[in-house]
Amino acid sequence: MQTNRLAREQSPYLLQHAHNPVDWYPWGEDAFTKAREENKPIFLSIGYSTCHWCHVMERESFESEETAAILNRHFVAVKVDREERPDVDRIYMTFVQATTGGGGWPMSVWLTPDLKPFFGGTYFPPDNRYGRPGFPALLEHIAGLWESQREKLVDSSVDVIRQLSEMLTAKTKNAQLDEGGIESCYLAFRRSFDARQGGFGQAPKFPRPVQFHFLHRYFAANGEEEALEMSLLTLREMYRGGMYDQLGGGFHRYSVDARWFVPHFEKMLYDQAQLAVSYLEAHQITEDPLYAQVARETFGYVLRDMRDAAGGFFSAEDADSVIDASNPKHKGEGAFYVFTAREIEATVRKPESDWFCYRHGARPNGNVEEDPHAEFVGKNILFQAHTMEETAQHFGVGTDQVARALETAAARLMALRDTRVRPHLDDKVLTAWNGLMISAFAKGAQVLGDTVYLDAAARAADFVLGTMLRDGVLLRRYRQGEAAIAGFLDDYAFFVQGLLDLYEASFDMRLLECAVQLTRKAMTLFEDPANGGFYSTAEGDRSLVLRIKDDYDGAEPASNSVMAGNLLRLSALTGDRAMRASAEKALTFFAGRLATSAITIPMMATAYLLSLAKPKQIVIAGERDAADTAAMLREVRKRFLPGCSVVLLDAASRGKWEEWMPFTKGMKPLGGQATAYVCEDYACQLPVNQLDEFVKLLQ
Repeated sequence: MQTNRLAREQSPYLLQHAHNPVDWYPWGEDAFTKAREENKPIFLSIGYSTCHWCHVMERESFESEETAAILNRHFVAVKVDREERPDVDRIYMTFVQATTGGGGWPMSVWLTPDLKPFFGGTYFPPDNRYGRPGFPALLEHIAGLWESQREKLVDSSVDVIRQLSEMLTAKTKNAQLDEGGIESCYLAFRRSFDARQGGFGQAPKFPRPVQFHFLHRYFAANGEEEALEMSLLTLREMYRGGMYDQLGGGFHRYSVDARWFVPHFEKMLYDQAQLAVSYLEAHQITEDPLYAQVARETFGYVLRDMRDAAGGFFSAEDADSVIDASNPKHKGEGAFYVFTAREIEATVRKPESDWFCYRHGARPNGNVEEDPHAEFVGKNILFQAHTMEETAQHFGVGTDQVARALETAAARLMALRDTRVRPHLDDKVLTAWNGLMISAFAKGAQVLGDTVYLDAAARAADFVLGTMLRDGVLLRRYRQGEAAIAGFLDDYAFFVQGLLDLYEASFDMRLLECAVQLTRKAMTLFEDPANGGFYSTAEGDRSLVLRIKDDYDGAEPASNSVMAGNLLRLSALTGDRAMRASAEKALTFFAGRLATSAITIPMMATAYLLSLAKPKQIVIAGERDAADTAAMLREVRKRFLPGCSVVLLDAASRGKWEEWMPFTKGMKPLGGQATAYVCEDYACQLPVNQLDEFVKLLQ
């Protein structure tokens, strides 16, 4: 079997292309030198291992000997895993979006030998279709232009970089921080909200957890019930739909329709992490056990299928999976998850199979009426077509009986599903995404009181600190014994956020001290002290033609948004005024975005909301493992108290807390009992050691 240079890489995505006839190079100096020496343009292809259309373009074009010959003759072909190198992806995605009005993966960009882009797009078919030019013809056309109009293309690439740099600078100028941005963010969500089926905007619908993060805090700050209802309806409808794995737990990437029914079946770690937090917060606010159940099921999926034996969390599972084990190349989207009615009836006895089909909307001929994918013909995507109570009433049996029977039916169908070929697992461990998952498990431990979640968060944090921290510098990626790639701003920001949340679950001071050290390191590496805000990359990488400040809260929050929140939290805990000033300077830098398009940065809007509030602390002086300390913590954790830090003051931590927060001097357990001090802006109410009195202070 032929191989190319990608066979020496660790990225699962690059390894997927290691046997292409294309003479691929990984991103690096070898490729750049070849392009300069041979004066050839670079064809840059960016994607990730669980990307459906990346697989399609590989089958159609990169596995083609004829297409590969064109690429090898005229270009230096370079492959990049966007999850390993978000810095490279972000630069060229900015170019593609600016020049085509859209973006996505696979991303296809043509560069001069000095790495400046002059043409780009996303997926290109092997021939003219979908309103897109055929890829081989396009390659020949660009190669011809390079021969005949090289100077013009080079000049245009220089001009493009200049314009992009000016565009990135201009969108943050000439604005003052104003609370109106927070209000405009809420009103924008209100205008785009689907009041019938939840979500924001039209199909396709993506879960964007930063929306829930903002709406929950807007509700807490303003008492606006409609903000909460927009979030709760969306969370309920997402859980009911096919976008949620009704058997195995966890969320698929997005819904192709407006009712959350037909998903794009890939599963991303960052979705599980953020959505689990959204459901936990909904449970805290409403006390509705449904939201806690969804969080538990999502955690169960991650622990079962997404955890490395050493404690880190894997990145993603593919949407495509093998339909026929005897033919590994015969893959279909969602094949692992869908069922025929006959499969259900052969696995679950009657009448329970009838109950299951009614509950989950399964039909004899399949339930996808407008099938965008041939794979779904005759198949059923499981969703909650009817409630348990409606199912019991329809068949004239007790709800408890139906619930028990459907639990057994689900277990049997899971067992059947587990005999299928699983979707491809991207088993690299990313520091940033692990930070998000550590936050989720830490909050799960607090809200649900489950020590399994605390252990999962602590093991993952220890894994990153022990394996992916080298000489004070975080590394981005770990796979099969190798940690590599200097971390980016999101690695520091998301992981520090995880450490802060894990501290409030475990009260391990080591975690807070690590958070402080890593935040200071991030300020050194990434901060723009002159103008405010943080670059996504450190200085010194000459292969990067732009240095960008990440400022869009999308499927993942922007690293600047998370960094601002971290700085405010750490400043409130440690009294570090430089961190507070850094956060305020970042917020000022993004004031223009907050004023004109806050809906694109709702996480930054909540950081601004946090900056406006007086710092709040709940200090509990007591023994770490004492029952009265635990009782007070339970009362705190059942409530949604955004912006409030919880501190445990015991013998081991007293010295550090008195250094960081001098007002804690003299705080101690009264009468030998755990004692709570509820403080705002470093001024505290009278201490209480009776649980009922503490509850009154929290209300």
